[in-house]
Amino acid sequence: MRDLWESVVTMVFRCSLCEPVAITEHGEGVMIDQEAPEFVASFARGLSVIRSFDHDTPRQTLSEVAERTGMARAAARRFLLTLCALGYARTDGKLFELTPKVLDLGYSYLSSLGLSDMLLPYLRRVTDTLQESSSAAVLDGEDIVYVARSAARHRVMAISLAVGARLPAHCSSMGQVLLANLEPAELGRFLKTAKLQRYTDATLTTPEALERRLQDVRTRGWSMCDQELELGLRSVAVAVRDPKGAVALAMNVSVQATRVSTDVLLRDYLPVLQDAATAFEDLRRLQ
Repeated sequence: MRDLWESVVTMVFRCSLCEPVAITEHGEGVMIDQEAPEFVASFARGLSVIRSFDHDTPRQTLSEVAERTGMARAAARRFLLTLCALGYARTDGKLFELTPKVLDLGYSYLSSLGLSDMLLPYLRRVTDTLQESSSAAVLDGEDIVYVARSAARHRVMAISLAVGARLPAHCSSMGQVLLANLEPAELGRFLKTAKLQRYTDATLTTPEALERRLQDVRTRGWSMCDQELELGLRSVAVAVRDPKGAVALAMNVSVQATRVSTDVLLRDYLPVLQDAATAFEDLRRLQ
């Protein structure tokens, strides 16, 4: 997930480099400095806490955050706990790290950071080859969050999906791929606490059944969901690894069950998706 954090922190860092602007009552921008009454120092300090996480330090202790931001430990602790309470960070009691929810702060700016732009040619390759929608997502708690999407002309799902959209992880192909690659302790917490809501008769709603599925996904490297989230929807997903070998995100292709059988999905569609994921991984290794 480090490359995701790098994109997030880059987004916040770039925003922090912009000249401070105050908005007048007439909606006009006025340049201000850090001494201006309009400048909110506590907000700026909160952003500095987020910026303290980067590619080389995706996880930090309280003391490390305090040192990197120049804050007192008590102040850094308040900001970190606030970020955790809002879902923008998490902690195991010792180390803190950002969560994908930080992307909510700047989805409209995400494409300019390169993540979506880099993914889209590979997703479009899948769409052009198969004439089906292809997407990429990351895991955030019990959901997946879409970070890039290439939509086919025909609609596959009843709901509209775009960058920033969320779907439940336990019954989506990308979610199962991402869950299967969690550390054992993280997966154990998910299985213990997640609300495995039923969406169709095919939805896996018990921790035992989902754990068995995830073991299979981990072994074979892909997941297929056959109408587990929505009747008439089938999808297959693969993991996408960062240059260090960690699973950074997942890519999938979605089809209508009435048009594409499970055999065809695995025989003809999965290899195209795997080739696109491998090509994207190769690109990242060259950077």
